[in-house]
Amino acid sequence: MTSYYYLSDGELAERLHLGDHRAFSQIYERFFGVLYKHAFNRFRDQEQAKDVVHELFEDLWMKREHLLINSNLSHYLYTATRNKILKIIAHQNVVTAYATKQSVMIKPDEGLTDHRVRERQLAEIIEKEIQSLPPKMKTAFELSRKHNYTYKEIAEKMDITEQSVRSHVKNALKILRTKFGILIFLVVFFYLFSFF
Repeated sequence: MTSYYYLSDGELAERLHLGDHRAFSQIYERFFGVLYKHAFNRFRDQEQAKDVVHELFEDLWMKREHLLINSNLSHYLYTATRNKILKIIAHQNVVTAYATKQSVMIKPDEGLTDHRVRERQLAEIIEKEIQSLPPKMKTAFELSRKHNYTYKEIAEKMDITEQSVRSHVKNALKILRTKFGILIFLVVFFYLFSFF
């Protein structure tokens, strides 16, 4: 019987791709500590660091059939963690900017409930605009921004070239930027990662 402890990263990645639970468990045991330490160094918050790494491993399992990791598993996991951290930091910056702008516009007695109603309404408007994009553009945009697929993964899934995927996502961003303006365009990404 194979001892998963002694398998190389590349062998674990291959077995993960085939849906091997034990390979996934070994990857988790092998990399959780170092990825958690990296996330903690950025956030200085134990729970937030754990959440980021757990979410990364959840994505890893859910997308295992479509991932093209090859032999450099550690590089893939480190990059994926860094990208999640950067999205959270960008999200926090957008939330701060949005909250600052809203605090000027909202009366003190409107309270938190009204703020959340406005957030939900804005999320619905954004989603409606995304749904009105041309079908292929919408699919490419959602796979990229809501599900964090790479252009290569999207190209394979949609059976189109990576260049076509890039064009679809670029055009979708251009349309949304035109409709929402710069500040609201940034807020689009806040809602994409919060509500969808």
